Parts: sequence; C-alpha cells; structure tokens
Amino acid sequence: MTTPLPDVGSLRAGDLVTISGRVVTARDKVYSRVIAGEKPPIDLQGGVVYHCGPLARRTPRGWQVISAGPTTSARLDPMQVDFVRATGVRALIGKGGVGEEVAKNLARLGCIYLAFTGGAGALAASQVEEVENIFWEELGPEAIWVLRVRDFGPMVVAVDLRGNNLFQRRKTRTNAK
Repeated sequence: MTTPLPDVGSLRAGDLVTISGRVVTARDKVYSRVIAGEKPPIDLQGGVVYHCGPLARRTPRGWQVISAGPTTSARLDPMQVDFVRATGVRALIGKGGVGEEVAKNLARLGCIYLAFTGGAGALAASQVEEVENIFWEELGPEAIWVLRVRDFGPMVVAVDLRGNNLFQRRKTRTNAK
C-alpha cells in the first residue's frame, strides 16, 4: 500500500501488508496534545500513524534511524478513538493489539490497526529511507517523526473495518479451551 492510504475496506483481519510512503510516529504525549485540542503540525488525514519512538543519530546528510521498533498500542487505548476522530488517520501501527471496544470504534471511523512484530526495530529502521521532518522536538523520544518508508513491514491487519480483531479472536479461542 502507498500513502496516503486509499479506502482500506478491502483489507481483512489476517492479511499481510507493507506500506511505502509517509509514516508519522505518535505516542502518549502527542495523543494527549491532540486530544486537548492542539492542532498537529502535519496533516494526518488519510495517513498512517506508527506507535514508535525511534532511536536515531544526526549525520551530515540528516537523521539516520538506527532502531524503530513498535511500542505497545494497548496502553494508548483510552485515547485511540479520540485521536483518530481528531486526525482522520486511516491506519495505526503498533505492537500487540487494541481492546475490543477500541477495535469496534476504529472500524466505525474507517481506521485499521496493523500489528508490527515486537523486537524488529532494526528491520523497521532498515525500511526508513528518510526522516522528512521532526515536530514537537521538546517531547524528546515522543516527538512526531515524519518518516519516508519503503516496503515497511510486513504487518498483519489485526483490526479491519468490519471490526474483526485478531487478538480478541485469539483470546476468545484460548479462553474457550
């Protein structure tokens, strides 16, 4: 898939995808600012937000991302729906799953959730072609990093627009045994 994302309605929970184009990082502090009414310094409508605080170093040619592993998305659950509603993002990327109610609401808002493998920060970094910009640098590792990526992933569609939630499905099956 290429950003900005087209309609993601054809994707199904369990599909494997990669993304090329612009991916923007956001975590707790960015979510809090946006939900409090602060306008993001970049248009996120139709975009992709990655729950990540990359490790990077400045070089003479710009920033080089060393590691860009995902952070656990469930900890953002209390803010996910309000953030998506405020920004119009089309996809969230993170580690692990999101809660059942969050999944249902993301689907209603036209946003999918993509699970990236934890511990694969070096792989993710190798797929970053360029750091286009950094906003809200005062947030330190939680700043907004605008990354240009190629074939970022693979990721599994964990929540689709029908509200199917792979992590909830697995939990239900496991508890039934």
